Formats: sequence, C-alpha cells, structure tokens
Amino acid sequence: MPETTTPATELTSQYVAQVTGDLERNVKEQERLTTEIASLQERLAAVQHDHTVLVSIQQALGVTRAPAQTAAESESAAVPSPRQKTGAARGGKRKTRTSTASPQQAAPKKPGAKPANAAKAAQVTLVELIRRHLLELREPRSAAEISAALGQAHPERQFADKVVRVTLEGLVAKSQAERTKQGRSVFYTAPKSAAAPESKTQHAETEH
Repeated sequence: MPETTTPATELTSQYVAQVTGDLERNVKEQERLTTEIASLQERLAAVQHDHTVLVSIQQALGVTRAPAQTAAESESAAVPSPRQKTGAARGGKRKTRTSTASPQQAAPKKPGAKPANAAKAAQVTLVELIRRHLLELREPRSAAEISAALGQAHPERQFADKVVRVTLEGLVAKSQAERTKQGRSVFYTAPKSAAAPESKTQHAETEH
C-alpha cells in the first residue's frame, strides 16, 4: 500500500503545482490586459477629444464635412469614393453656374429708373401742384376741373375732388389763391399779386 500512495501523492503535487502556476499566469495576464485596456481607453479618449477639436476648427473655417466623409468611406471601400468626388465636382459646377447666373438676374433691375422718377414726382406736395396749376390758369376753374386737370397731368397720382377742394380753401385762407362764386358754383384762381408778374412778362414778350 505505501508504494501505491507515494506515486499518487507525487502526481497530485505536480497537478497542484501546475494549476497554481497556471492561476498565477492567468492573474498576471488579466492584470496585463486590464492595464492595456486602460491605456487604450485613455488613448481613445484623447483621440476623441482631438476629433472634437478638429471638427470645431473645421466648422470655424467654414469647411463642410463632406471631404471627411469621403475620406472615411475611401478607407472602407475604394470604389464609392470616386463617385462622391465626381458628385462634389458636379456640385461645384452647379454652384459656379448659379453664381454666374446671379449677375444676369441682377441686370433687369436697371429699368427701375422710371419708378424712381415717379417717386420723385410723387414727392411734390398737393399744395404745390395746385399752386402751380393756378398760376397757369387764365380763367377761374372749379375744384372738380382742377382735380381732373391734375389727374391728366399726373396720371401716376390720384386726386380726389374733396381733397382738392379742401386744399384750395386752405390756399384761400393763406391768401395764396382767390375764390369767386357764380351762383352755386365756386371757382378758384391764383391771387392777382402772383398773376401780375406773369401778365407783365407776357406783355413784354408780345412787344418784342
């Protein structure tokens, strides 16, 4: 019996030593891998931080992210990248076409001189227009006749008879127009003091 137990004990001790050695190596391998994983995680965090910084700089420079996407795709597959580059080139051509077309679209804005002249004419007040018209009259005219004459002379503006009549009454109150009444009708003319110089000039012209 002692002879059989001795080899078994030695065999058990060998297994124990081997298992103990394997456990020690396993623990050391776990420690090594844990250290490598921690180091890789730190490197990954640093790389991600650099990526965030580069993207913010790219956006600040006004560069689109299309080139970065094509580069990433070119690493995974070489075929799709030329298609996207050609698409980008086509997009560039389209942009140049739209940019060249913009001056042509801006060209038709030149005929805006007529509305500008109309706006300048509209800036003349109604009072001034009526005063000028009264100076040109040789006979008294009613408010309706003056309104119609102003409408023909300035078709871009609208003249209401009531507004013209109120304006004429205001000129009469300021002695810048004269009012005569014939029956129920009221007529307006320029004041004699304003019409006198014109009559003198007309008389001088007839003498020449």
